[in-house]
Amino acid sequence: MELITAEQMQAIDRNAIATLGIPGPVLMENAGRAAAEEILCDAHELFPGPILVLAGRGNNGGDGYVIARILADRGWQVETLVLAEEGHITGDAALMLQILQRLGGKVQFVDNQVSLPELFSAAAPHLIVDALLGTGLSSEVVGLYRQAIDLVNQSSAQVVAVDIPSGASGSDGRVLGVAVEADLTLCFDSAKIGHCSRPAADYVGELRVLEIGIPRAQRPPADQSCILIDESVAAGLLPRRPLTGHKGTFGHLGVVAGSTGMTGAAVLCCEAGLRSGTGLVTLFCPAELHAILEVKLTEVMTRPIAGQQDHLLIDNCAEIETFSAAYQALVLGPGLGQNPQTVSALRQLVAGCRSSLVIDADGLNALVGALDLLPRNEDSQPILTPHPGEFSRLTGLSIAEIEADRFRLARQFAIEHAVVLLLKGASTLIADPAGRVRINSSGNSGLATAGSGDVLSGLIGGLLAQGLSPFDAASLGAWLHGAAADLLAEDSGCAGILAGDLVKTIPVVRHQLEGVCVC
Repeated sequence: MELITAEQMQAIDRNAIATLGIPGPVLMENAGRAAAEEILCDAHELFPGPILVLAGRGNNGGDGYVIARILADRGWQVETLVLAEEGHITGDAALMLQILQRLGGKVQFVDNQVSLPELFSAAAPHLIVDALLGTGLSSEVVGLYRQAIDLVNQSSAQVVAVDIPSGASGSDGRVLGVAVEADLTLCFDSAKIGHCSRPAADYVGELRVLEIGIPRAQRPPADQSCILIDESVAAGLLPRRPLTGHKGTFGHLGVVAGSTGMTGAAVLCCEAGLRSGTGLVTLFCPAELHAILEVKLTEVMTRPIAGQQDHLLIDNCAEIETFSAAYQALVLGPGLGQNPQTVSALRQLVAGCRSSLVIDADGLNALVGALDLLPRNEDSQPILTPHPGEFSRLTGLSIAEIEADRFRLARQFAIEHAVVLLLKGASTLIADPAGRVRINSSGNSGLATAGSGDVLSGLIGGLLAQGLSPFDAASLGAWLHGAAADLLAEDSGCAGILAGDLVKTIPVVRHQLEGVCVC
């Protein structure tokens, strides 16, 4: 599903009105009527209310006036609180307000913080319609609007947000100070980035996209690409698997992983690579750990690197670079540790490697302060897969700063460093150097388990070895990883899912995906 910015939606609206000749009031009427019908269907058990519509001074408020009018006409007890002076309502919103008032709608205007709590309390709503701010918000919510949002969030009423929860940015998913915590969000025409990108996505509740009569043809071109990875998108990314293929057809993945106490990371990464569908996987491992890993891994080839040590040395780099040159992809980092010698070796491998790279875990830690070593290859950009803590170390930003502005920071980092960045977390983000972003829709809290990240890096590496582009491999890998957790959770819940369970479930969800229609 395509996601757009607030600015793109504004351009679509302007084009519909100015170029296609669809009057603005018609679009507002369509939006409010579509939202009202959804509320009537969902909230019938609350009839006859009371319902409180909170309206701002702009077009979002105009949608709210239409909703209030239609609900009142159906016999509901509706009160509308407008957070502005009556004379400040203009344009199409003023027209809808006038119609509501002429029909006897109960409307009160509030322009100060003293009277709002009393009016809110007197309304005692069972359902609140948030029509305060809309998708175009760009500055922090303060004053009367902030007070109103706080009152909504303290209420026990059901909350329906019109277009987007007030306080959330439609363009990048930031929360601008405070946001309405909605149970249901009814957005118009197209889903926005803020509906699906955290932290704003955490406030949306259930999301429904409503058509309001804007044709899909002759729309202005988008200047920013963002896609929600759902089943249909993921199915379109699956690599072809010809019946005449052999193990060489499906690629060779190299993995540099493991140290004392962390051989499991290497095992999970390698097995996930095989389960992705790649034909061959070879693990480069410290010589002292080779016997252990030979026992743990049956289908994976193991190659002990020279020297009797339990961690990677810079002396091993030439050997790894020589052999891995024939591989289609190389995963660096899972369980390698942070021994200074290992860090130096990893940096040399990153700078000198000619294979397509997936860099995870200790591979990312080795890049702290050394991002200039990343190769700049237009055909095959390195894939970095940090969780927020690792991204914090790479950027010098706090985790709180990252979590508050995930979309913009991920996109900016990918462009600046010419990499594909997969920023882990709920609604994982994948960004590429061209400024494209994809947001993953699969997954649950069962992924918060030891070794889950090692599975993801191996899975992405395996897809990369099968010929997918870095952006597509990271995108499909994220979806399959989350979908495996979702399938496991259907049977036994989220708690207690093991990384090894994910590995075994990857082929199942991939097989299911092969039957999905690509729309």
